[in-house]
Amino acid sequence: MEIPGPTKRRLGLDDERSWVVVTEVNQFVWAGPDLRPVSREQPARFDFGMLPPALFAQIRTVLIEHIRKRQTGLVPRT
Repeated sequence: MEIPGPTKRRLGLDDERSWVVVTEVNQFVWAGPDLRPVSREQPARFDFGMLPPALFAQIRTVLIEHIRKRQTGLVPRT
């Protein structure tokens, strides 16, 4: 599912198209080596911000549909 432009701008992401993959679920230990701080001033901060509730609900609904249809893979991350 594509992340809408206004949400990307609010999160401080680039202007390229970005997607939420709803056919994969990551499994990893928090906080692992795949995470990078987003701020030099706050090195313990890893989040870019919250998704709008409606977008989060839409992503959740589609992800659950894929899980129920067994169309979702578990991706181990280090």
